[in-house]
Parts: sequence; structure tokens; C-alpha cells
Amino acid sequence: MLNPLIFLATNGGETSDLADRSMEMITQWIVENGATFVVKLLVSLLILLVARIAINTVLRFLRRGLSKSKRLNDLLQSFLVNVSHKGLWIVAWLLILDNLGVSVGPLIAGLGVAGFVLGFAFQDTLSNFAAGLLILANNPFKVGDYVEVGGQGGTIKELNMMATTLTTPDNKRILIPNKSVWGSAIVNYSTMDTRRVEIKVGISYGSDINLAKQTIANVLSADERILSEPAPVIEVVGLGDSSVDFVVRPWVKTPDFWGVYFKNQQAIKEALDAAGVEIPFPQRVVHMVKDSA
Repeated sequence: MLNPLIFLATNGGETSDLADRSMEMITQWIVENGATFVVKLLVSLLILLVARIAINTVLRFLRRGLSKSKRLNDLLQSFLVNVSHKGLWIVAWLLILDNLGVSVGPLIAGLGVAGFVLGFAFQDTLSNFAAGLLILANNPFKVGDYVEVGGQGGTIKELNMMATTLTTPDNKRILIPNKSVWGSAIVNYSTMDTRRVEIKVGISYGSDINLAKQTIANVLSADERILSEPAPVIEVVGLGDSSVDFVVRPWVKTPDFWGVYFKNQQAIKEALDAAGVEIPFPQRVVHMVKDSA
């Protein structure tokens, strides 16, 4: 049976010898490479300082150049600056590691393999990222626009590379993945300077059509927000079961759309009532036939 005291003494002696050898190796490395390492460290700090100044200068000129472009929105400009910032720092750190004697070749190869594996693992994320790039490049909307995208309607509040954030008129926040935004029809209600309002009005068959048209025209002309060009359209669009149906289509500046729509719905109703033009409600005439028997 092994004596524990002998084992501890032997093991302790081996540990002491290992510590001595380690210190000896460290001392030898410092003697042989210490001066060179200090020089490399100082050069690396210098590279870091120069890189910081150079990167800040490049980004400043990049921001200035991008801001002069009328084709790039604020989000795309910010994205290009951020990508350039990260890319330049990656190059700077590779130079620093190479100066310190770290082989960057295997590191780059390892990152490439890792990126290939992660690409399969995060396909949806990469799809959203790619869709975000396409949205930025094509600029179908901007922050503040009212749009319908991905089956949802609301005001654009935020754009990033992964998702688009909307706020609905009743103040709900909707986050839509970019691939759903780019993969569906995008309807932008704010991008054009003017919009056409459409109001439907029905009058009874016994009412004067010309009087009704003139009354509606007078209501529209009284609203200063309605544009004279293109001229408003007031025409009979159908003959319903209980009414002669008009379509009223004035043009307005886009910000005035809903104000004009709501105000003139009421104003047209009140003006037709005052003119004696009847606006009927759905009704059915029933004829009672008496049985001759």
C-alpha cells in the first residue's frame, strides 16, 4: 500500500520542479523576446491611435458626401456609415494582431467557416437583412409616411435592417419583419403631393339631378382646401334599387385628405337637405293582392 506521506512528498517535489521550470522558461522568454515584444506593443498602440484618427476622418468625409446625395435617405446613409465604421475597425484590429505575431490567416478561415454554418442556422434573419437592404436601396417609404405593408396599415415610425415598425391610427405598435414588407405590395399614401377624395352620395329618383349636382358643387367650392385643378368630378355613377348614386371626387393636398373627407360628408348632407333634395334610405314597396276567391 502506498504511503500517503511519501506520495505527497513526491507530488510536492514534482510540483515544485514544474513551477521552477515554468519560471525559468518565462524568464528566458522575457530575456530573449521581451524587448521585441515591447516594441511590437508600442507599434500596435501607435497603429491603434492612427487607426482611430484615420477612421474618424474617413467617416466624417463619408457622412458629408452621403448627405449631399438626394437619392439616399437618412436610414441608408446611417447604415453605410455604420458598416464602414465596423469594417475599418476590423481591418485595423487585423493589422494589430498581425503586428503582435498572431497568425490572422487561420482566424479569417475560421470566421469564414463559422459564417457559413451560421448562415444556415439564421436563414430567416439573413432574409430580413437582405430585404432591409432592398428597402433601403429602393426607398419605397420613409419615417412619417402612412402606408399599407404586409397586410397592415399605419405610420412608419422606425426602420432598421431587420424589421419595420408601424403605429396604427388607434395607437397600436406593429413590428413587421422586413421580408414580409418587401415580399408584399407596398401602398404609400403619403409619397404624392396630392390625393383624390371620393365621396358617394345617393338621391331619390324623384329629386332633380342637376339641382343636386349644383348643390354639391357649391359645397366643394366653399372649401378652400379643395384644389381647382384638377377640377372636382360630380357625376352619376349608378342607378341603385332606391337611389340615383353620385360619385364626388375633389382633389386635395395629401395632408388635407381626411379633413376634407369628413367635413364634406356632413356639409353635402346638410346642403342637400336645405335644397329639398331627398337622400333616401333603402326601402321596399310591397303590393298586397287580394285573393278573388
